[in-house]
Amino acid sequence: MTTIKDIATLANVSTATVSRILNNDATLSVTDETRKKVLDIVNELDYKPLRKKSVKAEKKIESFNIGLIFLNDESVDPYFQSIRLGVEGTCSYYPINIVSAMVVGKSVITSEILSELDGLIVIGDIDTEEIKKIYFQNNNIVVVDYLPSNDSNVDVVISDFEGATKQILDYLLDLGHQDIAYVGGRGLVHGVVSGKMVEKVDIRKSTFEKVVKEKGLYNPSYVLEEDWGPANGYSLTKQLLEQGKLPSAIVVGSDPMALGVLRALHESGIHVPTDVSVVSFDDIEAAAYVNPRLSTVKVHGEEMGRAAVKLLYDRLLGRKIPMKVILPTELIIRDSTSSKKI
Repeated sequence: MTTIKDIATLANVSTATVSRILNNDATLSVTDETRKKVLDIVNELDYKPLRKKSVKAEKKIESFNIGLIFLNDESVDPYFQSIRLGVEGTCSYYPINIVSAMVVGKSVITSEILSELDGLIVIGDIDTEEIKKIYFQNNNIVVVDYLPSNDSNVDVVISDFEGATKQILDYLLDLGHQDIAYVGGRGLVHGVVSGKMVEKVDIRKSTFEKVVKEKGLYNPSYVLEEDWGPANGYSLTKQLLEQGKLPSAIVVGSDPMALGVLRALHESGIHVPTDVSVVSFDDIEAAAYVNPRLSTVKVHGEEMGRAAVKLLYDRLLGRKIPMKVILPTELIIRDSTSSKKI
């Protein structure tokens, strides 16, 4: 018997995408080509949805309608896309329907829209206090990739960036590096209702500064930050090079920024890793294919999305105590790092 999973495999999409296409979900954003491909496979395999059992024969399972609120960062960093795909894929295994997907700054997010939802999954640095002011079921919220500083009533899923940053620095110090720079993105918390953005401390940057200060290696001119993305990784590296003294290693806040860093170094005739070692965060697919292949911290984005769905479902079933899940990371050593040149 053909299943939704079979269709998803053949169409190379998630089971959630297949389900939402079959249910004519107006909030789903896919190309006409993808939609046609899925429907062609459905017709070819003569897929028939399972008939619902009689309520008399089996107790009806309650289903929940939830919304996603996320930043429009997928075009800049595939890491956020992996979190969303983890959410969508896991919802198909639970009685959870994603009925609204809202992008901060592009979607109008109102109390009327949110009041129809049983729960929310919020992806990115978004002010949960503002959300709770307009969301009446305000305990049914899971925040992913952001730890609210003053909110203990929502569930949280984050990665261990603090431990990962310490691991990177221990690794570089063992290789003999002491002149280590940091290039990262500025931490901003985005308001949903007000639209305002408030600066926050990024845990990667703060951990970097703490460790190098403890080691007596801190150089404030070696710590640079701007908005996230390859273009700013490029421009910040150019600023670093203009200072005249070249660090022996650069820690970069994300892989997309690191792509800009590598380009700036290459254009300046600086060889990686012979002259400068580079290591970053995310382990996006491109990290294994650039030249040199990028050493990076693997962050399990899809697992973060899966964990968020499980936490929300547990909360919807009645759990009152908020929970925080910290996922481990993994340092992947490739070709962009080596021992310090003597």
